[in-house]
Amino acid sequence: MRTAVLAYSGGLDTSCAIAWLKEDYGFHEVVAVLVDVGQDTDFEPAITCGRAAGADDIILLDCKDEFAEEQVAKALVANALYEGKYPLISALSRPVIAAAVAGVAVELDAEAVVHGCTGKGNDQVRFELAFKASYPGVKVIAPLRDRVWTRDEEIAYARARGIPVEAKPESPYSIDDNLFGRAIEAGVLEDPWAAPPEEAFALTASPAGSRAPTDLVLGFESGLPVSVDGEELELADLVAVLNEQAGGYGIGRIDMIENRVVGIKSRELYEAPAALTLIAAHQALEDLVLTKAELVAKRELEPKWARLVYEGLWFSPARAAYDAFFAETQKLVDGEVRVTLRPGAAVVSGRRSEQALYAESLASYGSGETFPHDAAEGFIRLAGLETELAAVRAGKVVAHA
Repeated sequence: MRTAVLAYSGGLDTSCAIAWLKEDYGFHEVVAVLVDVGQDTDFEPAITCGRAAGADDIILLDCKDEFAEEQVAKALVANALYEGKYPLISALSRPVIAAAVAGVAVELDAEAVVHGCTGKGNDQVRFELAFKASYPGVKVIAPLRDRVWTRDEEIAYARARGIPVEAKPESPYSIDDNLFGRAIEAGVLEDPWAAPPEEAFALTASPAGSRAPTDLVLGFESGLPVSVDGEELELADLVAVLNEQAGGYGIGRIDMIENRVVGIKSRELYEAPAALTLIAAHQALEDLVLTKAELVAKRELEPKWARLVYEGLWFSPARAAYDAFFAETQKLVDGEVRVTLRPGAAVVSGRRSEQALYAESLASYGSGETFPHDAAEGFIRLAGLETELAAVRAGKVVAHA
């Protein structure tokens, strides 16, 4: 019996894919796998759609904690921002979803794994590289790449088969969300000149709203956030708390022109209140604790890590090697960071750690400071030797002794 295992979301594309796999690809059994990574949704309608579309089994897997403790945790340690802006909301979830789907396929000895991505997006790359890493040699099917369907065509196809999809022709946006944030695209957003309408946002209030600033204190252990205002929380719960608190100030809105893996630019909106707040706080604590050389090396590697993950290479040896370096740097990154939440901005206003390399007696300009001023002249003389030699070589006038 020919079996296919589908990465299922319950939306229009993957609901239609169940029927396509049987009608057009000849599979006898289609197993749809729903993976919960903290998206704000009721899975019952998705299960209903899947059954109506002809799925032989629908499996719901709760991977929220795994997603938080693996992908989200590593992204926070890496201060991961693709192109300096995007905290990899969707890119981080794809390895979890794909690995879960591949795991089911292995158990069932399935012939193929299936995703609902188009040929224009990043997710096809992320899913398929993760499938290859999790189930080497498995056949991968992408129905929406094999045939390009218009949205109206898909809706008509679903309705003709009694699939109760909620999609309507006038639906304005394509949304992807998980516990780390929310991605919004399509509709009027495809015009890069058009301002994002307020209706596109759900995690964040309008920054224009008048709210008095408030402070919160984030506690970190070994580089990971562990508490908010002294209350210890699991990472998934901590992210949820910050999404609500920072989101209420309109913090975490990102509007960018993004360079996709497939060679095109796209206009993307993101909402990531917790992610941007935590990254700002974590960087501030690292500034206090890490040596200058550690910071230089880590800040150089962080965008490389973000690009690898964005491009679907979560399972690459290079990402694992970067993580090993990052983990070594985080052993002493313990302490607290005070963040002031203001409309549209999370501003670090204080940081403290028993592991701090900051010494007030050395940095202070007040009485009692201990900086060895008499050592500075010799340091500068040695540091400037090459500069002077290069100047002489260039024909500059040499001062008389």
